[in-house]
Amino acid sequence: MSEPTPDRDQHVFHQHRRLLFSVAYRILGSAADAEDAVQDAWLKWSGADRARVADPKAYLARIVINLALERLRSARHQRETYVGPWLPEPILTCDDTADVVADAESVSMAMLVVLETLSPLERAVFVLREVFGFGHAEIAEVVERSEAAVRQAAHRAREHVRARRPRFAAAPARQREVTERFLAAATGGDVNALMELLSPEVTLWTDGGGKVRQARRPVVGATAVATWFAAVGTTAYEGIEPADMRAELVGLNGGPGLVFRGAGRVVATVTFDFDATGRVLAIHNVANPDKLGAVATGAVHDVGTR
Repeated sequence: MSEPTPDRDQHVFHQHRRLLFSVAYRILGSAADAEDAVQDAWLKWSGADRARVADPKAYLARIVINLALERLRSARHQRETYVGPWLPEPILTCDDTADVVADAESVSMAMLVVLETLSPLERAVFVLREVFGFGHAEIAEVVERSEAAVRQAAHRAREHVRARRPRFAAAPARQREVTERFLAAATGGDVNALMELLSPEVTLWTDGGGKVRQARRPVVGATAVATWFAAVGTTAYEGIEPADMRAELVGLNGGPGLVFRGAGRVVATVTFDFDATGRVLAIHNVANPDKLGAVATGAVHDVGTR
């Protein structure tokens, strides 16, 4: 075996950096925390005896997952005392991510919300098994549990997710069409046009974190949600007049979404979940300024699993 060198070690790490971020983000639901976990993984990798590392990918995965789990456990209390609904931190994603349905689904806002209801161990096992295709034995080594315990956790997590996250087959083109129509209707204050796009059972979740004006409980029903968004085109928000607010259709969390900007900053993001007919079943609106940093940087993440 040849001796490791700093340049080679850095190259090996960067080979797997995208994978490490993809895993950490799905476990944490926070781009900032995922980036911190990846950076900490680099520090641990730099200080390790890499001559003894037979499989760098598995070794790095183990490091970043353990770091992510530590962060997730420490964040639990903060999320339990959060003001209003807690939503994941949105990220800009590659346009072609939506072409791979499994990748897009696993990083969607709706899926990340469901994953938040799992225990830290179940979440890590589900992400590694169902999203990245790790074997039970590999996962057992990574999370330092028995293979039997991993199989049980995988089963619990899979059943939990299936019960709360039924899959729909709305095509990416249909999703984009509805998102474009939603944007036009919302910015035009057209309640009737919005109603045509919404499922009668639609639910709007808004995350302001107690720092900006947002609903602290879910808004339920097509009429209430349409009225809420129609106000976007007619009412000032956080000191920004409607005429000074700009909305853009972008790739967010594996699908089409909206970014609202005003007064030189990102004000909010909006992502959609669709029912079997292509109508909007759920809307996730993130306005907490602490969660908009990843979008504000303009950095586009490739969170594919392959």
